Amino acid sequence: MEPSRKTLWIKRAITLIIGILIWNLPAPWNLSPEAWHLFAIFITAIIGVLIEGLSIFTASILALVAVVLLRVLPPETAFSGFSESFILLILAAFLVAKGVIKSGLGRRIAFLLIRRFGHSTLNLGYCVVATDTLLGPAIPSNTARSGILYPITHALALDTGSEPTPEKRRNTGTYLMMTAISGHTISSALWFTGMAANPVGAGLAAQFGVTMNFGNWLLVASVPCLLALILIPLVLYKRFPPESKYTPQAPEVARKALREMGPMSRQEWIMGVTFFGMILLWAFSPVLDINLAIVAFLGLSVLILANVYTLDDIRQGAGDALETYVWFAILYMMSTALNDMGFMQTLGGQIASYIGGFHWITVYVLLTVLYILIHYLFVSQTAHLLALYAVFLQVAVDAQVPAALMAFMLSFATNYFAVVTPQASSSNVLFAGSGFLPSEDIYRQGAVITVMNTVIFLLATPWILWASSL
Repeated sequence: MEPSRKTLWIKRAITLIIGILIWNLPAPWNLSPEAWHLFAIFITAIIGVLIEGLSIFTASILALVAVVLLRVLPPETAFSGFSESFILLILAAFLVAKGVIKSGLGRRIAFLLIRRFGHSTLNLGYCVVATDTLLGPAIPSNTARSGILYPITHALALDTGSEPTPEKRRNTGTYLMMTAISGHTISSALWFTGMAANPVGAGLAAQFGVTMNFGNWLLVASVPCLLALILIPLVLYKRFPPESKYTPQAPEVARKALREMGPMSRQEWIMGVTFFGMILLWAFSPVLDINLAIVAFLGLSVLILANVYTLDDIRQGAGDALETYVWFAILYMMSTALNDMGFMQTLGGQIASYIGGFHWITVYVLLTVLYILIHYLFVSQTAHLLALYAVFLQVAVDAQVPAALMAFMLSFATNYFAVVTPQASSSNVLFAGSGFLPSEDIYRQGAVITVMNTVIFLLATPWILWASSL
């Protein structure tokens, strides 16, 4: 139920009061006033979304206005997020995903899946997770992979009776979308090439004498990741249940629909070939030295030239893509600016200084949990890793935590905390902008999944310690 206007304005007033209070607190830890004021604006925007006083788009726009008018950042810095290539990748992938839907290819894939696995929504959840996991090693960008997974999940939702409206989204769509982004965090952690930041972490870990490569990463990650992949669809099914749980008629409906669709149309073939070409270029982008965003725009160009996706389609369907692009660019800019001002490093150093005297197991657990919690302040997994990974690893080594154990755990956490907020990873953005998955649901269910993942990986510590020592 939508909140009343009175309740909405009360929540907005509370958000503003909290923001003013934080702004006027003295800057701690020798931080500059600019860094503290930027943090005040950033955290106020997040609080506004958390208490449902503002949409994430509105909160971001207001935050952008505030940082410029209050002269916290110069305009050129405030607008810098809009030129980031991976954010442009999100915009292009969003539009290409709509091409998959419009061409009919998304419906065909959905019906093929429903025909085989469609007896229950839970089965479809496992199907989405398995598809993403199989794509993981070939596509070294979880953002690019989300551009592949999203149109399939979207089509599954539509063709099992869901629509992106408050009345119908919980039929199957909300569950499938949440399962997709939750499983995405683990498929990225399972494969060394599953997320762009994984090799970056390996490079930082090497400075501490820790070797990470494709083979030993897969061995170390296998036990906790496979367990998490099994549990995620089931836990969400119990905690976040779809209204339509059993669809015994769905396979027959899918078979009938496929017969009516007939053989693949020209548009489907063009879409399929274009999509496959994009996957290949994304997979081999490190070897070919091709920018991921350019690949997405190339695919979009082909679809427009082939009249699969027209300019009129873009005009009609660009609203949600543009909205998502704007809020993510703004929050990413603020997170990056906080990092550049030294806020993140200072916060990490302050936290680490309080736990250095504990037993190494306690330090190991506390650092892992704190590393995850701090991600509420970040919009980029890679930025988080670059800001805090080496700091936390150094504190752990100083406290006698085995370097390989801590290095692998921090690397895995960089992946599995990606569902803690809508903006926690660029791979969430397509799903968060789908209309099926409100931001408050991601905050709530994302917290549950993140806690579950953390418990699984911490319980797997003996395995990680043993496997990482081989």
